[in-house]
Amino acid sequence: MEHKLFSAKTIRITARLLSGFYAGLLSIFSLDVFSEGLGFWKTLVALCMHLIPVWMVLLILWISWKHPRVGGIAYPLLGILYIGLAWGRFPLTAYLFIAGPLFLLGALYLADDYHRRKQSSPNADMH
Repeated sequence: MEHKLFSAKTIRITARLLSGFYAGLLSIFSLDVFSEGLGFWKTLVALCMHLIPVWMVLLILWISWKHPRVGGIAYPLLGILYIGLAWGRFPLTAYLFIAGPLFLLGALYLADDYHRRKQSSPNADMH
């Protein structure tokens, strides 16, 4: 019997909640466009540009809801993409703060995928 802390359901719910929380946290960073004094249309365009990463995270969450392996692969790839595009522009802590959770999410979704496959395999332990 598996420990409740690491149960399949706990991992699944944690991955989904953290994905949504992370998207919300990222969206807060986009609010700085309102302090730039760009005017309505330029501010709207800047806001849309700043929200692209949020929409990517939410799209991966939506797909991963039924296909956790996608999240297990896509979230770390998104972290690598961020590091590659932003390298040298920020201190190391910024990369850890933005990309680190993406690697954690990837691990959670891979664990969820593992549990799903284990439960659906014909040789699964029936408790």
